[in-house]
Amino acid sequence: MKSWQEELMHSAEGAHSQDALFERIEAGAQALGFDRCAYGLRVPVPVSNPRTVLLNNYPSEWRARYLAAGYVRTDPTVLHGRRTQAPLVWDAQVFEGAPALWEEARSFGLCFGWAKSNLDANGVGGMLTLARSSNALSQGELAANSLQMCWLAHMAHLSLSRLIVAGLADETPTLTEREIEVLKWTADGKTSGEIADILAVSDNTVNFHIKNAMAKLRTANKTAAAVRAALLGLFN
Repeated sequence: MKSWQEELMHSAEGAHSQDALFERIEAGAQALGFDRCAYGLRVPVPVSNPRTVLLNNYPSEWRARYLAAGYVRTDPTVLHGRRTQAPLVWDAQVFEGAPALWEEARSFGLCFGWAKSNLDANGVGGMLTLARSSNALSQGELAANSLQMCWLAHMAHLSLSRLIVAGLADETPTLTEREIEVLKWTADGKTSGEIADILAVSDNTVNFHIKNAMAKLRTANKTAAAVRAALLGLFN
């Protein structure tokens, strides 16, 4: 009989469904003693309002309340995950700046939890949260299971981010080699005239490619276009 780790690795290799893959992550959470789990992914575009994707098996009423209250913007566990990839164990001190969130979460049975974030090279961040209604996490439990919990967080991000970002990639525009080239120089602070000299073309040619790139990237100016292209991984 396969272990939950083997089942998850097998599912991750050929998964095409976020829901099916998340079910395996749920199974891993349950094997580690948690009846609730959540995975959140943050894509760093658009810069002013990064896109967030949330998957969890929390009570539906709490999911609706969390979204309606905009708690993702003030959740101290989320803020922690953006600053560091160190694991976080829930306690009252963690939530002292968000007492309403802490009280409401506990009313829905989310009383004890653990969270860990991961960040990949393109700036896509993800965080896995494991939670339950009873039994605080002891030092003994953490010592025995922390490696497996961190592994589950890593696998959750590795597999789910691949599927989610692949879905978002359908919305990513295709730039020509020349459009990417002029945006790279723009990102380095070069003016259109300087780029024209570097590429041995006219200013009008450079501006033509920049305007096309701006239109494809739906940005208002060339600086924003360069930033968006970089965050979308188009310079890789």
